[in-house]
Amino acid sequence: MAAETLTFSDDNRSPGWPSFYTFFPEFIKGMNGYLYTFKDGNLWRHNTNSLRNNYYGTPGTSTITSVFNPEPSLTIKLFKTMSYESDDKWAVTNLNTDLSSGSMLDTFFEQKEGEWYSYIRSNAGTVDWKLRSANGLGSCLAVSGAAATTLITFTNPIGTIISIGDIVYVGTTTPAEVGPVISVTSNSITVDASAVGASIPVAGNMILYYKNSIAESHGARGYYMEFTMTNNNTEAVELFSVGSSMMKSYP
Repeated sequence: MAAETLTFSDDNRSPGWPSFYTFFPEFIKGMNGYLYTFKDGNLWRHNTNSLRNNYYGTPGTSTITSVFNPEPSLTIKLFKTMSYESDDKWAVTNLNTDLSSGSMLDTFFEQKEGEWYSYIRSNAGTVDWKLRSANGLGSCLAVSGAAATTLITFTNPIGTIISIGDIVYVGTTTPAEVGPVISVTSNSITVDASAVGASIPVAGNMILYYKNSIAESHGARGYYMEFTMTNNNTEAVELFSVGSSMMKSYP
């Protein structure tokens, strides 16, 4: 968890802990309608100019963390989209359920009828062999060629679902990465297996492949969904509401 400044109010009418701050002053005091802090021996008065996300001359980021939790502990949901009402784009830098995770760049969001809208994306590099992004090609007939152009051939046609850029794996219990597909024929694939640590298959090995985890995203599945939104705009930005379209998950 990131460090924060926690403030306490000793107001006799409503004492308590009113807020968290992501900057770190040496002393902080609310007085005459303004917030004052000391930093490196200098006195600062906050919220007096139009510059936002900047503390003591250092750029910062606004962060909001919340959760969608309809029908808690009763139904596993499939969260398909996120949308929000705001006058600027926000990125979803962290998105977690009890079963999966994801994130969305601010460029993924498109404005529709006054709201910013995006399908929920899996994190880049995510590999989950239970998803439809994973497919098997079967046992290979032969393997030949240099590492950067490893030719893997099969006895039977491999179909048309596999494509250039898919990542090839070898093995069954714990598949090991071979490399990306660089060409495809009706009964063979050529793979760039020149990366350090790449596993070169041999004849008879089981070959699998995994498609791009972002492009093949199907939403986030779980009882609840926690998300973190960030914005580093230096002008004033308002966020009015956040929503998600979801449905009951059917395994």
